[in-house]
Amino acid sequence: MTRTAVVAITKNGIEIARRIKARLPEVEIYVPAKHKDSGADIRWFSEQSTQLVAGLFKSHDALVCIFSLGAAIRMVAPYLVDKKTDPAVVAIDDRANYVISALSGHLGGANALARLLASILEAKPVITTAADVNETIAVDLVGREFGWTIENFENVTRVSALMVNEEKIALYQDAGERGWWTGQMPKNVTAVNSINEIKALEFKAALVITDKIVDADVAAKSVVYRPKSLVVGIGLHWDTRRDTIESGVMTVFLEKGLALASVRNIASVNRGAPVKGLDEFSVQHGIPLEIYEKADLAKVDVPNPSEAVAKFEGTASVSEAASILSSKGELIVPKQKFPPNLTVAVCKIDYYSPQA
Repeated sequence: MTRTAVVAITKNGIEIARRIKARLPEVEIYVPAKHKDSGADIRWFSEQSTQLVAGLFKSHDALVCIFSLGAAIRMVAPYLVDKKTDPAVVAIDDRANYVISALSGHLGGANALARLLASILEAKPVITTAADVNETIAVDLVGREFGWTIENFENVTRVSALMVNEEKIALYQDAGERGWWTGQMPKNVTAVNSINEIKALEFKAALVITDKIVDADVAAKSVVYRPKSLVVGIGLHWDTRRDTIESGVMTVFLEKGLALASVRNIASVNRGAPVKGLDEFSVQHGIPLEIYEKADLAKVDVPNPSEAVAKFEGTASVSEAASILSSKGELIVPKQKFPPNLTVAVCKIDYYSPQA
Protein backbone atom coordinates (compact mmCIF):
# COMPACT_ATOMS: atom_id res chain seq x y z
CA MET A 1 0.00 0.00 0.00
CA THR A 2 1.35 3.45 -0.94
CA ARG A 3 2.28 5.66 2.01
CA THR A 4 1.90 9.38 1.39
CA ALA A 5 3.00 12.10 3.82
CA VAL A 6 1.78 15.69 3.58
CA VAL A 7 3.89 18.30 5.36
CA ALA A 8 2.42 21.75 6.04
CA ILE A 9 4.18 24.54 7.94
CA THR A 10 1.65 27.41 7.78
CA LYS A 11 -1.99 27.90 8.70
CA ASN A 12 -2.92 28.09 5.03
CA GLY A 13 -0.94 24.90 4.51
CA ILE A 14 -2.92 23.13 7.23
CA GLU A 15 -6.19 24.02 5.52
CA ILE A 16 -4.85 22.76 2.18
CA ALA A 17 -3.62 19.53 3.79
CA ARG A 18 -7.04 18.91 5.33
CA ARG A 19 -8.72 19.44 1.97
CA ILE A 20 -6.46 16.75 0.58
CA LYS A 21 -7.14 14.35 3.46
CA ALA A 22 -10.89 14.84 3.08
CA ARG A 23 -10.59 13.24 -0.37
CA LEU A 24 -7.64 10.94 0.37
CA PRO A 25 -8.13 9.83 4.00
CA GLU A 26 -5.13 7.47 3.87
CA VAL A 27 -2.60 10.33 3.68
CA GLU A 28 -0.68 11.32 6.82
CA ILE A 29 -0.49 15.03 7.69
CA TYR A 30 2.52 16.42 9.56
CA VAL A 31 2.47 19.96 11.02
CA PRO A 32 4.78 21.77 13.50
CA ALA A 33 3.49 21.53 17.07
CA LYS A 34 3.41 25.33 17.39
CA HIS A 35 0.27 25.29 15.21
CA LYS A 36 -1.42 22.56 17.25
CA ASP A 37 -5.21 22.65 17.48
CA SER A 38 -7.78 20.13 18.66
CA GLY A 39 -7.75 18.16 15.42
CA ALA A 40 -6.89 14.48 15.68
CA ASP A 41 -6.27 14.22 11.95
CA ILE A 42 -2.77 15.69 12.17
CA ARG A 43 0.54 14.39 13.49
CA TRP A 44 2.13 17.31 15.30
CA PHE A 45 5.93 17.34 15.26
CA SER A 46 8.43 19.22 17.39
CA GLU A 47 11.71 18.53 15.55
CA GLN A 48 13.12 20.70 12.80
CA SER A 49 11.22 20.42 9.51
CA THR A 50 14.41 19.38 7.72
CA GLN A 51 14.84 16.48 10.14
CA LEU A 52 11.21 15.38 9.77
CA VAL A 53 11.32 15.52 5.96
CA ALA A 54 14.54 13.47 5.93
CA GLY A 55 12.81 10.66 7.82
CA LEU A 56 9.64 10.82 5.71
CA PHE A 57 11.67 10.76 2.49
CA LYS A 58 13.16 7.43 3.54
CA SER A 59 10.01 5.84 4.96
CA HIS A 60 7.25 6.90 2.54
CA ASP A 61 6.39 6.35 -1.12
CA ALA A 62 5.31 9.94 -1.70
CA LEU A 63 6.00 13.26 -0.01
CA VAL A 64 3.79 16.32 -0.49
CA CYS A 65 5.40 19.57 0.66
CA ILE A 66 3.03 22.51 1.12
CA PHE A 67 5.75 25.12 0.94
CA SER A 68 8.11 26.48 -1.68
CA LEU A 69 9.72 24.24 -4.28
CA GLY A 70 13.14 25.60 -3.36
CA ALA A 71 12.73 24.66 0.29
CA ALA A 72 11.52 21.19 -0.68
CA ILE A 73 14.56 20.66 -2.91
CA ARG A 74 16.99 21.77 -0.22
CA MET A 75 15.41 19.42 2.31
CA VAL A 76 15.47 16.27 0.18
CA ALA A 77 18.65 16.88 -1.84
CA PRO A 78 21.04 15.14 0.59
CA TYR A 79 19.02 11.93 0.40
CA LEU A 80 18.57 11.51 -3.35
CA VAL A 81 19.65 8.14 -4.77
CA ASP A 82 18.09 7.51 -8.19
CA LYS A 83 14.74 7.61 -9.94
CA LYS A 84 14.19 3.88 -9.44
CA THR A 85 14.16 4.20 -5.64
CA ASP A 86 13.48 7.82 -4.68
CA PRO A 87 9.90 8.55 -3.57
CA ALA A 88 7.61 10.91 -5.40
CA VAL A 89 7.96 14.52 -4.23
CA VAL A 90 5.28 17.12 -4.95
CA ALA A 91 5.36 20.79 -3.92
CA ILE A 92 2.24 22.95 -3.42
CA ASP A 93 2.33 26.70 -2.88
CA ASP A 94 0.68 28.31 0.16
CA ARG A 95 -2.39 29.35 -1.83
CA ALA A 96 -2.77 26.07 -3.68
CA ASN A 97 -2.45 27.74 -7.06
CA TYR A 98 0.08 25.24 -8.37
CA VAL A 99 0.86 21.57 -7.72
CA ILE A 100 4.40 20.84 -8.90
CA SER A 101 5.78 17.40 -9.69
CA ALA A 102 9.30 17.85 -8.32
CA LEU A 103 10.90 14.40 -8.18
CA SER A 104 10.33 10.86 -9.51
CA GLY A 105 7.68 12.01 -11.92
CA HIS A 106 7.38 8.74 -13.83
CA LEU A 107 8.59 5.76 -11.84
CA GLY A 108 7.78 7.32 -8.48
CA GLY A 109 4.37 8.52 -9.61
CA ALA A 110 4.81 12.23 -8.85
CA ASN A 111 3.25 13.30 -12.15
CA ALA A 112 0.10 11.28 -11.52
CA LEU A 113 -0.04 12.44 -7.90
CA ALA A 114 0.35 16.08 -8.94
CA ARG A 115 -2.54 15.77 -11.38
CA LEU A 116 -4.71 14.09 -8.73
CA LEU A 117 -3.98 16.72 -6.08
CA ALA A 118 -4.52 19.52 -8.60
CA SER A 119 -7.97 18.15 -9.39
CA ILE A 120 -8.80 18.00 -5.67
CA LEU A 121 -7.56 21.54 -5.00
CA GLU A 122 -8.77 23.01 -8.32
CA ALA A 123 -5.17 24.03 -8.94
CA LYS A 124 -2.88 23.88 -11.95
CA PRO A 125 -0.58 20.85 -12.17
CA VAL A 126 2.99 21.64 -13.21
CA ILE A 127 4.59 18.75 -15.09
CA THR A 128 7.98 19.25 -16.71
CA THR A 129 9.07 15.77 -17.85
CA ALA A 130 9.64 15.83 -21.59
CA ALA A 131 7.57 12.76 -22.44
CA ASP A 132 4.52 14.26 -20.78
CA VAL A 133 4.73 17.76 -22.21
CA ASN A 134 5.40 16.35 -25.67
CA GLU A 135 2.66 13.73 -25.25
CA THR A 136 4.94 10.93 -26.36
CA ILE A 137 5.86 7.53 -24.94
CA ALA A 138 7.39 7.56 -21.46
CA VAL A 139 10.03 4.91 -22.06
CA ASP A 140 10.45 4.05 -18.38
CA LEU A 141 6.72 3.46 -17.88
CA VAL A 142 5.83 1.14 -20.77
CA GLY A 143 3.81 -1.80 -19.44
CA ARG A 144 4.30 -0.84 -15.82
CA GLU A 145 0.61 -1.25 -15.05
CA PHE A 146 0.86 -4.85 -16.25
CA GLY A 147 3.91 -5.70 -14.18
CA TRP A 148 6.41 -5.67 -17.05
CA THR A 149 10.05 -5.23 -16.09
CA ILE A 150 12.88 -3.52 -17.96
CA GLU A 151 15.84 -5.81 -18.60
CA ASN A 152 18.44 -3.15 -19.46
CA PHE A 153 17.56 -0.03 -17.51
CA GLU A 154 20.89 1.53 -18.42
CA ASN A 155 19.46 2.27 -21.89
CA VAL A 156 16.38 4.13 -20.66
CA THR A 157 17.87 7.63 -20.46
CA ARG A 158 19.41 7.50 -23.95
CA VAL A 159 16.30 6.05 -25.61
CA SER A 160 14.06 8.51 -23.75
CA ALA A 161 16.11 11.40 -25.14
CA LEU A 162 15.80 10.01 -28.67
CA MET A 163 12.05 9.58 -28.15
CA VAL A 164 11.39 13.17 -27.07
CA ASN A 165 13.67 14.47 -29.81
CA GLU A 166 11.52 12.57 -32.32
CA GLU A 167 14.31 10.42 -33.69
CA LYS A 168 13.20 7.34 -35.64
CA ILE A 169 12.45 4.50 -33.21
CA ALA A 170 11.32 0.94 -33.92
CA LEU A 171 8.72 -0.89 -31.88
CA TYR A 172 8.65 -4.67 -31.78
CA GLN A 173 6.21 -6.72 -29.69
CA ASP A 174 5.56 -10.44 -29.72
CA ALA A 175 4.35 -10.99 -26.15
CA GLY A 176 2.33 -9.37 -23.40
CA GLU A 177 -0.67 -7.11 -23.27
CA ARG A 178 -1.37 -4.80 -26.20
CA GLY A 179 -3.23 -2.06 -24.35
CA TRP A 180 -0.15 -0.26 -23.01
CA TRP A 181 -0.55 2.66 -25.40
CA THR A 182 -3.83 4.34 -26.26
CA GLY A 183 -4.43 6.77 -29.07
CA GLN A 184 -2.26 7.39 -32.08
CA MET A 185 1.33 6.14 -31.99
CA PRO A 186 3.91 8.98 -32.07
CA LYS A 187 4.94 9.75 -35.64
CA ASN A 188 8.59 8.87 -34.99
CA VAL A 189 7.74 5.34 -33.79
CA THR A 190 7.40 2.56 -36.37
CA ALA A 191 6.05 -0.89 -35.57
CA VAL A 192 8.16 -3.64 -37.17
CA ASN A 193 7.20 -7.24 -37.81
CA SER A 194 10.64 -8.75 -37.30
CA ILE A 195 13.10 -8.05 -34.55
CA ASN A 196 15.89 -8.12 -37.12
CA GLU A 197 14.46 -4.97 -38.71
CA ILE A 198 15.66 -3.06 -35.65
CA LYS A 199 19.25 -3.48 -36.88
CA ALA A 200 18.55 -1.15 -39.79
CA LEU A 201 20.57 2.07 -39.58
CA GLU A 202 17.46 4.20 -40.00
CA PHE A 203 16.37 3.30 -36.46
CA LYS A 204 18.26 5.16 -33.78
CA ALA A 205 16.71 3.03 -31.03
CA ALA A 206 13.92 0.57 -30.32
CA LEU A 207 11.36 -0.57 -27.79
CA VAL A 208 11.36 -4.38 -27.67
CA ILE A 209 8.55 -6.18 -25.85
CA THR A 210 9.28 -9.88 -25.84
CA ASP A 211 9.65 -13.00 -23.72
CA LYS A 212 12.50 -14.24 -25.91
CA ILE A 213 16.23 -13.74 -25.46
CA VAL A 214 17.38 -10.73 -27.45
CA ASP A 215 20.71 -10.76 -29.27
CA ALA A 216 23.38 -8.29 -28.20
CA ASP A 217 23.18 -6.06 -31.30
CA VAL A 218 19.46 -5.44 -30.83
CA ALA A 219 19.68 -5.08 -27.06
CA ALA A 220 22.45 -2.49 -27.36
CA LYS A 221 20.17 0.01 -29.13
CA SER A 222 16.92 -0.93 -27.36
CA VAL A 223 15.01 -0.86 -24.13
CA VAL A 224 13.92 -4.47 -23.63
CA TYR A 225 10.68 -5.06 -21.72
CA ARG A 226 9.77 -8.40 -20.16
CA PRO A 227 6.01 -8.99 -19.97
CA LYS A 228 4.82 -11.72 -17.61
CA SER A 229 3.70 -13.94 -20.46
CA LEU A 230 5.03 -17.41 -19.61
CA VAL A 231 3.92 -20.16 -17.22
CA VAL A 232 6.27 -23.03 -16.36
CA GLY A 233 4.70 -26.37 -15.53
CA ILE A 234 6.80 -28.65 -13.35
CA GLY A 235 6.33 -32.37 -12.72
CA LEU A 236 8.39 -33.75 -9.87
CA HIS A 237 8.60 -36.02 -6.83
CA TRP A 238 8.26 -34.87 -3.26
CA ASP A 239 12.03 -35.06 -2.79
CA THR A 240 13.14 -33.29 -6.00
CA ARG A 241 15.85 -30.82 -5.08
CA ARG A 242 15.92 -27.11 -5.84
CA ASP A 243 19.14 -27.38 -7.85
CA THR A 244 17.59 -30.12 -10.00
CA ILE A 245 14.57 -27.91 -10.74
CA GLU A 246 16.77 -24.91 -11.44
CA SER A 247 19.03 -26.85 -13.79
CA GLY A 248 16.06 -28.23 -15.73
CA VAL A 249 14.26 -24.90 -16.06
CA MET A 250 17.41 -23.01 -17.02
CA THR A 251 18.30 -25.64 -19.61
CA VAL A 252 14.87 -25.38 -21.23
CA PHE A 253 14.90 -21.58 -21.28
CA LEU A 254 18.40 -21.40 -22.72
CA GLU A 255 17.71 -24.01 -25.41
CA LYS A 256 14.38 -22.45 -26.39
CA GLY A 257 15.63 -18.86 -26.22
CA LEU A 258 13.19 -17.78 -23.52
CA ALA A 259 13.65 -15.14 -20.81
CA LEU A 260 13.16 -16.20 -17.20
CA ALA A 261 12.15 -12.62 -16.36
CA SER A 262 8.95 -13.18 -18.38
CA VAL A 263 7.71 -16.04 -16.19
CA ARG A 264 4.45 -15.08 -14.48
CA ASN A 265 4.34 -18.18 -12.31
CA ILE A 266 5.25 -21.83 -12.02
CA ALA A 267 2.57 -24.49 -11.69
CA SER A 268 2.64 -28.01 -10.31
CA VAL A 269 0.66 -30.74 -8.54
CA ASN A 270 -0.50 -30.98 -4.94
CA ARG A 271 1.54 -33.68 -3.26
CA GLY A 272 -0.25 -33.40 0.05
CA ALA A 273 2.52 -31.32 1.56
CA PRO A 274 4.82 -28.57 0.29
CA VAL A 275 7.73 -29.75 -1.84
CA LYS A 276 10.77 -28.13 -0.29
CA GLY A 277 12.80 -27.93 -3.49
CA LEU A 278 9.93 -26.33 -5.40
CA ASP A 279 9.26 -23.78 -2.66
CA GLU A 280 12.95 -22.91 -2.52
CA PHE A 281 13.11 -22.40 -6.28
CA SER A 282 10.01 -20.17 -6.16
CA VAL A 283 11.42 -18.01 -3.36
CA GLN A 284 14.93 -17.78 -4.80
CA HIS A 285 13.70 -16.44 -8.13
CA GLY A 286 10.72 -14.49 -6.82
CA ILE A 287 8.32 -16.44 -9.01
CA PRO A 288 4.84 -17.23 -7.61
CA LEU A 289 3.80 -20.88 -7.33
CA GLU A 290 0.37 -22.28 -8.19
CA ILE A 291 -0.61 -25.78 -7.05
CA TYR A 292 -3.39 -27.88 -8.62
CA GLU A 293 -5.20 -31.00 -7.52
CA LYS A 294 -4.57 -34.19 -9.51
CA ALA A 295 -8.25 -34.48 -10.38
CA ASP A 296 -8.18 -31.04 -12.03
CA LEU A 297 -5.01 -31.85 -13.97
CA ALA A 298 -6.53 -35.11 -15.19
CA LYS A 299 -9.25 -33.14 -16.99
CA VAL A 300 -6.77 -31.20 -19.14
CA ASP A 301 -6.21 -32.37 -22.70
CA VAL A 302 -2.45 -32.60 -23.26
CA PRO A 303 -0.39 -33.64 -26.31
CA ASN A 304 1.90 -36.01 -24.41
CA PRO A 305 -0.03 -37.99 -21.79
CA SER A 306 1.75 -40.78 -19.95
CA GLU A 307 0.08 -44.06 -18.99
CA ALA A 308 2.75 -44.66 -16.36
CA VAL A 309 2.15 -41.27 -14.79
CA ALA A 310 -1.60 -41.84 -14.90
CA LYS A 311 -1.17 -45.17 -13.12
CA PHE A 312 0.92 -43.82 -10.26
CA GLU A 313 -0.30 -40.20 -10.03
CA GLY A 314 -3.96 -40.32 -10.97
CA THR A 315 -3.36 -37.90 -13.83
CA ALA A 316 -1.69 -38.55 -17.18
CA SER A 317 0.18 -35.26 -17.09
CA VAL A 318 1.59 -32.84 -14.54
CA SER A 319 3.94 -30.35 -16.23
CA GLU A 320 1.93 -29.89 -19.43
CA ALA A 321 -1.44 -30.00 -17.72
CA ALA A 322 -0.41 -27.58 -14.96
CA SER A 323 1.05 -25.04 -17.38
CA ILE A 324 -2.01 -25.21 -19.67
CA LEU A 325 -4.46 -24.99 -16.77
CA SER A 326 -2.67 -22.05 -15.20
CA SER A 327 -2.04 -20.05 -18.36
CA LYS A 328 -5.12 -20.85 -20.44
CA GLY A 329 -2.71 -20.35 -23.28
CA GLU A 330 -0.58 -22.14 -25.85
CA LEU A 331 1.89 -24.90 -25.03
CA ILE A 332 5.12 -23.65 -26.62
CA VAL A 333 7.50 -26.13 -24.97
CA PRO A 334 6.13 -29.70 -24.63
CA LYS A 335 7.32 -31.58 -21.57
CA GLN A 336 11.06 -32.02 -21.34
CA LYS A 337 12.34 -34.89 -19.17
CA PHE A 338 15.28 -34.56 -16.79
CA PRO A 339 16.37 -37.67 -14.88
CA PRO A 340 15.58 -38.90 -12.41
CA ASN A 341 12.19 -37.31 -11.73
CA LEU A 342 11.68 -33.88 -13.29
CA THR A 343 9.60 -32.70 -16.26
CA VAL A 344 9.30 -29.11 -17.47
CA ALA A 345 6.77 -27.59 -19.88
CA VAL A 346 6.12 -23.97 -20.85
CA CYS A 347 2.95 -22.20 -21.96
CA LYS A 348 2.51 -18.74 -23.40
CA ILE A 349 -0.41 -16.79 -21.98
CA ASP A 350 -3.08 -15.76 -24.48
CA TYR A 351 -3.96 -12.16 -23.58
CA TYR A 352 -6.31 -11.67 -26.48
CA SER A 353 -9.00 -14.34 -26.20
CA PRO A 354 -12.00 -13.71 -23.90
CA GLN A 355 -11.08 -16.61 -21.59
CA ALA A 356 -7.70 -15.03 -20.77
